[in-house]
Amino acid sequence: MPQPPITVLIIGAGFAGLTAAIECTRHAQRVILLEAAPALKPLGDIISLGHNAGRIIQRWDGGRVARELAPLCHRSSGMAVRSADGELLVHQEWADSDAAFAKGDGEKFNGHRAEIHEVLWRHARRVGVDVRLGCRVERYFESADGAGVVLAGSGEKVTADVVLAADGVRSTARTAVLGYEDRPKSSGYAIWRAWFSAEELAKEPLTRHLVVDGDRHEAWIGPDVHFIAASLKGGKDFSWVCTHKDTTDVKESWSAPGSIDEALAVLANWDPVVRAIVRLTPPARLVDWKLVYRDPLPTWVSPGRRIALLGDAAHPFLPTSIQGASQAMEDGATLAVCLELAGTAGTAGTGAAEGTRARNGVPEALRAYERIRYERVRRAQKTGESTRDRWHKADVEQVRRDPDAVKLPREEWLLGHDAEAHAYAVYGETVEQLRREDEVEVKRSVL
Repeated sequence: MPQPPITVLIIGAGFAGLTAAIECTRHAQRVILLEAAPALKPLGDIISLGHNAGRIIQRWDGGRVARELAPLCHRSSGMAVRSADGELLVHQEWADSDAAFAKGDGEKFNGHRAEIHEVLWRHARRVGVDVRLGCRVERYFESADGAGVVLAGSGEKVTADVVLAADGVRSTARTAVLGYEDRPKSSGYAIWRAWFSAEELAKEPLTRHLVVDGDRHEAWIGPDVHFIAASLKGGKDFSWVCTHKDTTDVKESWSAPGSIDEALAVLANWDPVVRAIVRLTPPARLVDWKLVYRDPLPTWVSPGRRIALLGDAAHPFLPTSIQGASQAMEDGATLAVCLELAGTAGTAGTGAAEGTRARNGVPEALRAYERIRYERVRRAQKTGESTRDRWHKADVEQVRRDPDAVKLPREEWLLGHDAEAHAYAVYGETVEQLRREDEVEVKRSVL
């Protein structure tokens, strides 16, 4: 029987790691997925996967994964944007843009992070991904023909042809890639976030309308603060996030229990509906999450070109981009194609020779992945900054004259993207461009 062309070792079973594992399996690579947690835990709150991520999911198991996600996710016709005192500024309808971006089965999925993650987790196991829990990485290493990790505690080495590090915003793989430790910085902002049963909200006259007639989506904007609330599962569950100024040191921790009183103090004189939502939030369900920032990394690929960063390990996103998880999934889909095509640019063949070329082509494939993804990701990251600033610096009088100014940007280049198709289309020319650049560099060094 023909053997898989390469073995892929993936670190981290978040959305980036799971997508990479599923996609590499789809593209006939052998996958080993290591996760530090000893067990899958139902953590987190709301997460949004855009049409560009939904297009990836729709390909899995003939649409089965998408069908499993559908009943878990938020359904609303649009989002109302209000001023801090509750005045309706604009209602942004989703129907037209959703229809445009859903082409090619690009459905969006918004729901509880843990519930969506569990569906993807089950699918990864179903397609045969070799998942190993309780495996915390102590260090990374690479050689001319492979890479691997050393596990903490046991000292066990796990090796492969390539390592994909999806180990999150606190990635230890960055040191292997960059050659130095890259610490997070405070973005100057934090968010309170919560997810809880809507039962008490349904009893409160101020909030009842948000949960009794299906799913609703509302946002309030004020000076350097914005508040977004959504009901889900037909009004059964409720989620809210509030972004506000915060300069707390994030060197040690950026997540802690939130304070209802602190949130109410920041939202003093805001719409009574907002204050009622916060007041009725179970204190144990409120999280204070410091938003970290990192300067753009000069590279996502290690010096030996056998280790690559993806997802938050490579590019943390602000929540206002609504693209962090989606771009992480695009990373996974793109990497799988690049590794499938590794060593094939300008060559042909099958069998053992093809497998050898694939292994030898891994460094080139990782460089192609970075080149294909880098500028797109930077552009997507900037949407988070621009949306946040547009909301936090909004002048209500000006918004009354131009309500479209505070609508969420929903653009074809971002949501209409098909990462897999794009990677197939540009891989060959990307590799050729890299080879030409290498030739120029060699000539320059000789001179």
